[in-house]
Amino acid sequence: MSAYLDGDERVRRIAAAIRVVPDFPKPGIMFQDITTLLLDQRAFQDSIDIFVERYKDKNITVVAGIEARGFIFGPPIALAIGAKFVPMRKSNRLPGEVISVKYALEYGTDIMEMHVGATQPGDRTLIVDDVIATGGTLCAAMSLLERVHADVVECACVIGLPELKGRERLGGKSLYILVESV
Repeated sequence: MSAYLDGDERVRRIAAAIRVVPDFPKPGIMFQDITTLLLDQRAFQDSIDIFVERYKDKNITVVAGIEARGFIFGPPIALAIGAKFVPMRKSNRLPGEVISVKYALEYGTDIMEMHVGATQPGDRTLIVDDVIATGGTLCAAMSLLERVHADVVECACVIGLPELKGRERLGGKSLYILVESV
C-alpha cells in the first residue's frame, strides 16, 4: 500500500523533495537520497504527519528504527504515538548484551543487532526505514523482533523500489510506503 495512491498532496510534495543520485554508491544504482527531503521542512513534516496519522490508533508500543535513516523518522513517530523507540544497529555499535542476525543487502552482506530486553514478548512493533529495496534489511529487523516474540504489526518506509521486489521477501507482512521510486 502506498499513500501516493491516495492522491494526498503531501505525498506529491515528499516525492518532489527526494533527489535521485545515479551510480551511487556504485555504477548502476539509482540512489534515492532523502537528505534533500530533510532540507525541506514542509515535506519532512508531511512525512512524519502521514506516518503518525496511520499509526496513532494502532496500539503500537515499539517503533524500531533501522540504522541510520530509520533513526531520523522513527523517534518523532514514536514520540507522537506514545511508543518507545528501539534502534536496530549495525554490528558492534550497541553496548551491552545484544542479539544479532546476518543478512544480505542489494550489494553485499551486513549484521544487524538489537539490545536484549529492548522489546518484550507481545510488544506491538512498527519497523521504520527510509527505503525498501530488496527487503533484506526489513527481513533482518523482523527476524530479530520475532525472535524475542514481539509482534511486528507493519513495516513503514518513505520510499519503495518495486523493481527490486523487496515486498515479496516480507512473507506477507504488511508494508506501508509513502512514495514509489522517484
